[in-house]
Parts: sequence; structure tokens; C-alpha cells
Amino acid sequence: MNDPYETTETHLERLLGRALNSFDLPDTMVDRLESALAHDSSLHSSHHSAALHRTTYRHAYLLADGSSLTLWELVHNSGRGGARQHELYVDESEARLAASRLCSEHGGRTGHAAISGAAPEADPDTEGLDAELELLGRLLAAPPAVPARRYVPDDSADHARRLLRRAENPDRPGEDTARLLRAAFAHHIGQAFGRQCLADARDAGFTLYEHAFLLLDGTELSLWEVEHTATPDGRHMCEVYEDERTAREAMEFRARVR
Repeated sequence: MNDPYETTETHLERLLGRALNSFDLPDTMVDRLESALAHDSSLHSSHHSAALHRTTYRHAYLLADGSSLTLWELVHNSGRGGARQHELYVDESEARLAASRLCSEHGGRTGHAAISGAAPEADPDTEGLDAELELLGRLLAAPPAVPARRYVPDDSADHARRLLRRAENPDRPGEDTARLLRAAFAHHIGQAFGRQCLADARDAGFTLYEHAFLLLDGTELSLWEVEHTATPDGRHMCEVYEDERTAREAMEFRARVR
């Protein structure tokens, strides 16, 4: 991880060049990294199973002004044919959520009969209907009680900006919400739902996150992020909604229309 003959500039070029989501990093952070004088990389966590190899690295940089900056790199083999892929995150919490998403997708796959609960000799049409109804019930089920939020002041306004920027749904929150979130100074990320299910005879992963923001006037504002693979080519898609109910209804719709 630490090549004594590699300069910090070369290390950064290599790190940013191989990350699939480097475009999602804040521009201000990339600008600050241009003044990095030294760096240190260390293994943070690792997970290996028959289906998934996942590793998280911590990259710390000493900047010219004496401050430090940290990037979190997630490396996994979920590319086509088991190809290695790299992702970069500013927050450790975002890296943990991404790692958790990978584990749920590659460790929780089940067969159609297991989801529907039907016996092997059951009628196929009835079995398929039971599976769909159970899936939709899970998507719309009320979430269990969650612990109190722990707000973290860490470039929260920029986190909100990046969250809205990666949302692909046309009914995502608009400029009014974005304007309010410019006053966010702390945020909390919590997972409200996560399931790997069989929908339309294909595996699909659904994860629902709450991004809660604390604003300068003391009010709270939440955005609900749906990550799923219910797309024609199985790729990940991010959608963002202003309330939990709409987000869960969107998951229900995605489970029906593939």
C-alpha cells in the first residue's frame, strides 16, 4: 500500500484515476489535495467470502498548510467477471454504508421458493403471486424503532449537494430543498431498510437510507435515498425523495416494473 518510491502526487493521480466515483468528490477537497506533501495508506477493514472480496483502506494526507485530510477507499470484486473495482468516499460512514450494501447484495441471495415459502409442487402462478405480495409487503412495512440520531458536523451542506446530484429520479427534491440544505452544518445517515429479493424472476437489491440534516436555525430536514438494482441491466441506481412514504412507494413501483 505504501510504496517508498512513489510520490504523493503520483499516489493521488493513481487513486483518483481508478475510482469509479471520483467525480462525486467535492471540488474543494480535490483542490486541497493538490497541496499534499505526504501520505500514508493503511488497511481499515476486510471481508472475504465465496462471493465477495471487499477491502477498505484509509488514505491520510498531510497538506501544505499543516492540516490533514482523509479519503476512504473501498475495493471489491463485484465488477463483470469478478473484476476489481475502486470507490472513494469522504466520510467513513459513507464507506461503511457502501460496504454494507455490497455484503447484503452478495451474501443474502435466495431462491424463488425460499422467498415465496411455497412447496415445490405448488402451482407456479400462485407461487409467483405469493412471492410478489410478500416482497411488496416488506418494501412498505413500517420500519423498526431506530436509535436517536447522532449528528456529525462534517461538510454536511456538501454531503447534501452530492446526494442530490447523484439522484436519477425526475421527481427528486428541487431547488427549494437544495437551498435549505445549504444551511446544513451536521448530518446523520441511517439505514431504514435493506433486502435482497427475487422480483420478476431476477435478483434485485433494495436499500433505504435516511439522510437527516441539522440546519443552522435548529430545524431538522431529512432526505430518503433509495439504492436498488431493479434496472434492466442490473446496475445500481440512486433515487432521492423528500419523505419516507414516497421512497417506499418508489421501491414498490420498482419491484413491479423491471
